[in-house]
Amino acid sequence: MTTVAEFTKRDYSLVGLDTKWAEEHGLATAEWYHTPIPRKRMKELMQRSDERAIRDIVIHAAAMIVAGVGGYLTWGMWWSVPFFIVYGVLYGSAMDSRWHECGHRTAFRTKWINDVVYQIASFMMLREPEVWRWSHTRHHTDTIIVGRDPEIGVPRPPKLWEIALSFIAIPQAKVYFKKVFLHASGQLSAEEKTFIPESEWSSVYATARIHLAIYVATIAVALATWSIMPLMYIGLPSFYGAWLYLTTGLTQHAGLAEDVLDHRLNCRTVYMNPIARFLYWEMNYHVEHHMFPMVPYYNLKDLHEEMKTDTPKPYSGFWEAYQEIIPALIEQWKNPYYYVKRQLPPTAKPFTRGAASAAAAE
Repeated sequence: MTTVAEFTKRDYSLVGLDTKWAEEHGLATAEWYHTPIPRKRMKELMQRSDERAIRDIVIHAAAMIVAGVGGYLTWGMWWSVPFFIVYGVLYGSAMDSRWHECGHRTAFRTKWINDVVYQIASFMMLREPEVWRWSHTRHHTDTIIVGRDPEIGVPRPPKLWEIALSFIAIPQAKVYFKKVFLHASGQLSAEEKTFIPESEWSSVYATARIHLAIYVATIAVALATWSIMPLMYIGLPSFYGAWLYLTTGLTQHAGLAEDVLDHRLNCRTVYMNPIARFLYWEMNYHVEHHMFPMVPYYNLKDLHEEMKTDTPKPYSGFWEAYQEIIPALIEQWKNPYYYVKRQLPPTAKPFTRGAASAAAAE
């Protein structure tokens, strides 16, 4: 069996040998497979609604207020724990999907509402909005293409201890604060310059300084009042509330194929209960989202119905998904060449680049 020591380590940076390899082999900004869906139906599925998204964000905000007030009123008692657990999940996990959808500008019909929610969610999720908007654009253009995708969450061989720490956002915070200080000083990394347009650099620097100012102000209030309470509302929820977004996020791509131009092979769709789907804003339909990223989250279930004869069988829930993910990551730790091979149903269309062009034209 191949061991980690024998594995020729791949370069997951965006400026290394694997970047050149991906470009030379036609994997950079390449043509991807798309399930053929009638154009009229696709236009219906791409319709955005302020009403639906506003309703969902109001419910989310109201729940945060109730949990936050409950935590305040019971501060110093054990009764505050469940309130802050809820507040943390709504802050440090549920905002991940709000960040994601508003980054695509598909959640709301009105552009400025998307942008406001995106800015707030970015701060809560320890992300810089301008950086991540362009990073995520590249992620969709070159999904799990080594050397091109800046958002490969589980490189091979996986660092299992780092994945475990991610459930309390330690690795995320390490990267975030390192980059925030770099950007606040008016600099970008070499990798970031490959996907962030130069016209956005000044915005990156300004936002980094705003983020730092918010943290400094919150810490100052905590010191002035000699209480950790201010940090329980701003800052710490990004850590103690991160566990759910990792639980859902790992189902997206972990253990699946790299360097394939078919989202059916490098994404998972997982059926989830209504509460999880609300918190996750339907991103459990992840094959569908990656194949057609301009479809709003509230239409992904309908898109799934249109696509399911052309995609692998969805996972029945978290349990089935993690029965595959955990052994796959352990196996990749021992044998980094290993990956889960998703099986297409007999009704699925095979992928070729020519077929992808034909499907897109339908």
